[in-house]
Amino acid sequence: MNNKRILVTGGAGFIGSNLARFLSGAKNQVTVLDDLSTGRKENIIDLIDTNAIQFIHGSITDLDLLQDSFHNIDYVFHEAALPSVPRSIKDPLTTNQVNINGTLNVLIAAKDNKVQKVIYASSSSVYGDTPTLPKLETMIPHPLSPYAITKLTAEYYCQVFTDVFQLPTVSLRYFNVYGPHQDPASQYAAVIPKFITSILNNESPIIYGDGNQTRDFTYIADVIQANILAAESNSTGVFNAAGGKQITINELADTIMDICGIHVKKTYLDYRPGDIKHSLADSSKAHHTFGFTLQYDMEKGLKETIEWYRKQQ
Repeated sequence: MNNKRILVTGGAGFIGSNLARFLSGAKNQVTVLDDLSTGRKENIIDLIDTNAIQFIHGSITDLDLLQDSFHNIDYVFHEAALPSVPRSIKDPLTTNQVNINGTLNVLIAAKDNKVQKVIYASSSSVYGDTPTLPKLETMIPHPLSPYAITKLTAEYYCQVFTDVFQLPTVSLRYFNVYGPHQDPASQYAAVIPKFITSILNNESPIIYGDGNQTRDFTYIADVIQANILAAESNSTGVFNAAGGKQITINELADTIMDICGIHVKKTYLDYRPGDIKHSLADSSKAHHTFGFTLQYDMEKGLKETIEWYRKQQ
């Protein structure tokens, strides 16, 4: 994808900033829109300073701003959201306003401005804790948290705008994405950046539950690839975008310690409400439909991620 006019909502966040960085390097005109409530300007400050991207400080809850910002845009990559299951349980109303109402605003502005396609960042959380593995797009969703409900509802909105208004949309269900620029400092931070920074500081990684729960982790470069392939294809609908392999949280901590060459004791706390026990995806639909193929296994992705965090110390 090159020489396109692209807008990335949430482009100062972890996934959005990596996506904006990649797209801006391919001679695209990239605009990032972010209210910096969870995103960090530091993630894209070099791109702003070199005029590689345009930055708009604003929220997807502001429809008038979106209408202006989406003018002459070819593709919208909609990454903006209030992330985190625990956050949504603590404050479901704000999560609903941003993730559902905000996404509806994005779709309305995209439709009105004749955007060619919207790629929406959904989540594996929509599946809930159904025992069947791996997760397939044909399964009935069973969300366990307000966050998961908002992600599923936004998927339905995307499909309705495709069916009713002929706005092409793709919803990508991410599974535990990790990589550079992921914030370890937030109380709602994902497990991998928290583990890496704790271990590099010779501190005990905190595990909620017994650590035998499993996750399917996906390296950020593969997620970027899935977004671009989905945008360039003629396909619409819902697709898993995942690594396709399980690892327990205990094994993850041990692997990170092995790569870092630092071994510390793990600390175990009670399970958190809304967390699922096991996760594993089948991404064959994305592979067969628009050619999504993993380039990174867990060890390769973790090595690159750990190296980035080492450089930040």
